[in-house]
Amino acid sequence: MTAAAPAWGLVCMTVGPELRFRTITRTRYEQLDPSAREAALHSIYAHNIARTGAAAGYCAGRGIGMYRLSSALFPMLDLQGDDTGAAVLDALAPELRAAGQGFLDAGIRVLMHPDQFIVLNSDSPGVRERSVQAMVAHARVMDGLGLERSPWNLLLLHGGKGGRGAELAAVIPDLPDGVRLRLALENDERAYGPADLLPVCEQAGVPLVFDAHHHVVHDALPDQEHPSVRQWVLAARATWTPPEWQVVHLSNGIDGPQDRRHSFLVAAVPSAYADVPWIEVEAKGKEEAIAALTAPV
Repeated sequence: MTAAAPAWGLVCMTVGPELRFRTITRTRYEQLDPSAREAALHSIYAHNIARTGAAAGYCAGRGIGMYRLSSALFPMLDLQGDDTGAAVLDALAPELRAAGQGFLDAGIRVLMHPDQFIVLNSDSPGVRERSVQAMVAHARVMDGLGLERSPWNLLLLHGGKGGRGAELAAVIPDLPDGVRLRLALENDERAYGPADLLPVCEQAGVPLVFDAHHHVVHDALPDQEHPSVRQWVLAARATWTPPEWQVVHLSNGIDGPQDRRHSFLVAAVPSAYADVPWIEVEAKGKEEAIAALTAPV
């Protein structure tokens, strides 16, 4: 793969006020009667869809080629035994599809990274069931936006419960197509290093999103210039079809390489990322961090 300027990815909301989204807590939601619940969700969903539609122009105007949607865009959509959210989203289907078209027209790649409570390989059947339901809700949003069912529009998860890689690999083939065909896995700093996840990805046929910061913390390495970072970039690339779709995550620690917390800007991009085509920036500074990375030297 020849080196070229990467497409930078913006994670969810911005530092500025432009793309702020609304939400509601479950406690507040459950205090409402059924008609008030529907009205509340309709107002929130409509607002968030409008902001999502604006995100395409926001990213295009800043040269940002990839955007991570908030996993909390449509609160209460995945509640068990309550289809109010699904009914409201159906009512707003034309608006949602129009928002997705904005990304398609601008050529901006769209991803989602569902929350940590989703554990597909939990040893609890109830947690597994709720996790699949939550992933189906996320896939429903992607479908509603008109985004293709492929790793181009990722639904990204960490490995879940430690020591259960085999269980994770076994459950993936049975996921609904809207989830399975978009699914990718990412190494984390605690339970699943890339060496743990690569066999899962190979067995299940899903891509590995490599995160050098997590790898350095997990393996107690001196920094992101360690030779293994390049080895894992290439090993992860082999799980992508086509390899030109490979995504990696970029962040630095606040107080050094071993600090799990993400710094505001990115001071160091690992040389191993020189030919990676898609880099999602997980700095706290969000669009300001991307602007600093792309500023003329």
